[in-house]
Amino acid sequence: MGAGSAVVGFGLNLRPMTDADLPMVAEVEAAAYSHPWSMNVIRGCIKMRYDAWVAELEGVIRGHLFIQCVLDEAHLLNVCVHPTLQGQGFGRQLVAHAEARCEQLGASRIILEVRPSNKPARRLYRDAGFERIGVRPGYYPGHGSREDAWVLSKYL
Repeated sequence: MGAGSAVVGFGLNLRPMTDADLPMVAEVEAAAYSHPWSMNVIRGCIKMRYDAWVAELEGVIRGHLFIQCVLDEAHLLNVCVHPTLQGQGFGRQLVAHAEARCEQLGASRIILEVRPSNKPARRLYRDAGFERIGVRPGYYPGHGSREDAWVLSKYL
């Protein structure tokens, strides 16, 4: 295990994302989301030096997360788990890791957006203690229309 990596529950290894990980990160994105981030967006996050992590299971990338921290507020930009592993607690592990990282980076609060139609993610964030604080109208692309985002927040 390399520097900066951590083994969490379920044998999941979390480590900082590298450029070599980007093709697999994009593959997991495409498998998990109807409107995945493009490779350009993913590369842009790395270029902007966002806090980016991959989650490996048995040496294979099965999830990832991106955090942007500005002063004392962190924005959880993306938490992604491969669909074959969703509902098994991997998302909880990623969110717990994100919270710990945000505290290490000096954040006292995390905000994030979630699709109202994404009930499993809403449940995950609710169970982790996030509360709804607002709505961003038309935030997400949809099929023929746009979908609002619920803005959630948690104080650390």
